[in-house]
Amino acid sequence: MVSTYFGYNYITRNLKQSLARVEQQADVAREAAYYKANIGKVKTVDDFMKDYRLYHYAMKAYGLEDMAYAKAFMKKVLESDLNDSKSFVNQLVDKRYREFAAAFSFNGSATPVAQSDTQTDEMIGLYTATKKHEVDALTSDQNYYSAQIGNITTADQLLNNDRLRNYVYSAFGIDESKWPPGTISQVLRSDPSDPASYVNTTFASQLSGLNASLAQAQSDISAANSNIANYTAQLSQPGANVPQLQVQILVEKYHLETATKSVSSLNDQIGAIGNFVDLAGAFEFLPDGSLPAGTPAQTAANITLTKKQFDDSKADIYSAASPIYEAVAIKQFRTDLLKINSVQAFLSTPGVYDFALGAVGLDPDKVSQDVIKKVLESDINDPKSYVYTLKDTRYVQLARAFNFDAKGNLTTPLVAQDSAEVLQIAKDYVIQAVKSASTATPQQQAAVKAQAAKDATEYQQAIAGIDKVSDLLANRPMVDLILLAKGLDPKKVSDDFLKKVFASDLNDKKSFVNTQSDPRFAEIVASFNFDSKGNVARLPMMGPQKRDQFRETQTNYLEQSLELQQGDTNPGVRLALYFKRKAGDITSAYDILADKALSEVFRTTFNLPDSMAAMPIDQQAKFVDKFMKIKDLSDPAKVDKLLSRFSAMYDVKNSDSTGQGQSPLLNLFQGSNSGISSMSEATYLAIAKLRAH
Repeated sequence: MVSTYFGYNYITRNLKQSLARVEQQADVAREAAYYKANIGKVKTVDDFMKDYRLYHYAMKAYGLEDMAYAKAFMKKVLESDLNDSKSFVNQLVDKRYREFAAAFSFNGSATPVAQSDTQTDEMIGLYTATKKHEVDALTSDQNYYSAQIGNITTADQLLNNDRLRNYVYSAFGIDESKWPPGTISQVLRSDPSDPASYVNTTFASQLSGLNASLAQAQSDISAANSNIANYTAQLSQPGANVPQLQVQILVEKYHLETATKSVSSLNDQIGAIGNFVDLAGAFEFLPDGSLPAGTPAQTAANITLTKKQFDDSKADIYSAASPIYEAVAIKQFRTDLLKINSVQAFLSTPGVYDFALGAVGLDPDKVSQDVIKKVLESDINDPKSYVYTLKDTRYVQLARAFNFDAKGNLTTPLVAQDSAEVLQIAKDYVIQAVKSASTATPQQQAAVKAQAAKDATEYQQAIAGIDKVSDLLANRPMVDLILLAKGLDPKKVSDDFLKKVFASDLNDKKSFVNTQSDPRFAEIVASFNFDSKGNVARLPMMGPQKRDQFRETQTNYLEQSLELQQGDTNPGVRLALYFKRKAGDITSAYDILADKALSEVFRTTFNLPDSMAAMPIDQQAKFVDKFMKIKDLSDPAKVDKLLSRFSAMYDVKNSDSTGQGQSPLLNLFQGSNSGISSMSEATYLAIAKLRAH
């Protein structure tokens, strides 16, 4: 039999080829193909467990084949909430069960919601910022008006300055869409005290007739209300002609509606005339539009009046930006958001509709709800979708802030990474940081852990803002955190390499990322929801598995198959391969001691007796920390060195006890007939230090 040392080193030097050979084996290929073809049909845990081949494939992939019979137990594992520290799976010591549960998403990758917590927080932040920006803009307009009004010398000069004109129109309640510039120019040149001026002959002269019409309309409203009340009372009287009375009531209601509209229209006309008269009186322009020599466009008193009226016209903006109003609006938004289950519900809920449009800078009174409906049902990933035809980033912001599909129903949030993936990256990063400080003082370890936790929290917040691959790669600190979480050295990974990695097709075995010797780069790419164009997308699931979960399951199955096949020939090779696969997940001595295979590798490597397993666990942990540095297990080169030593020691330990022939490795150091007991300490040490070449 080939020695453990040579067997292990041969496999690891040619790992991709070894896995490829296993993958091509008929039984392995058949089971992998079946799993790929059928996992997408699974909808529930029961569906999964009823399919013998799917269930056993997955159990083998995660090293749980010997527990396949315990279906009730495994069902509880799969139904556990991984985020709940008290859930069933999180109470189990063996990490394999948690890894198995994490490989499936039977409750869906995410719950369809109008907004995720992150989206809600971002919208509230945007709302506050927008309201502040609106107030700042008003202050800027005030300052601009104060600085520029003294330079105005003609009425047309005032009207040709967009910013000044808009300011004046707001102050005097003039609707620019209803009145042409020429009309307003004539008003500005008028003298309200001159009965023959334009403002008086064209507008003020109408007031008498309008007021009379208003009085008549108000009288008509009163009469209609009185008649309706009278006819309604007659309905209950004996002998009443009910049909005729009902007709009369309808006629009076029509009169009431007509008169009410007249009152509204007349009030608008009277108000507009009043505004024109006030506008004419607020400026000093002559009938030809010029100013008298040495006279400014406005007196100091009229400038003050104009500013006050401008502020009054913007009262809603000032009010909306006040801390009290904001707090009430935000509370109402959060409460009403829970009621939103469709685009239609969004449109009919003012507490959400007005807030959301206000947050992106849109006026709910000036935007058609049909437009908003089409915006929210647009596909953000499709540059030809409706929202992009509007050529307005505010609508794109609104569409991104909510999660509706093309039919107006709720869908899952559009995120670069699902929450479970983000949380796992954050956890792994903290673990790797703590592991790197395993030999430091307790105070230093605490500081490292605190900083790592802070960095991880910042990552969780920042990843929500990633919309495409280029955003991610442009943020090198974020990328470095991901690499560190995976146990990779960022200094050895260039930007160009990362671009090639993320541009790779995970489904193409010949793509750049799939031809790398280190599978962790493919794992990183698979953990993100980027489409072929590098944009964040809602990637389809394969039944209860996302693409990274499916990929991990198939990879694990191959590795397990390889290890089992090697174990049939030499258990030592299986142990070494298993340790290599698990090394990156080891965070403390207790992880090693809790796993029989890992602890056997440790004892064999350092020639410690099996009886050590009977010692108190804390004493065993001290031995582990004495003989190895846990942080070294994140370094593949150091792990290989450790396992080369294990392989040699395993051969030494098992050559006689197993009754097998002398190891070829030992023949290099002594005659083939020599007894193992005659080996010196120096020889043992030499074997232990051997490295694969």
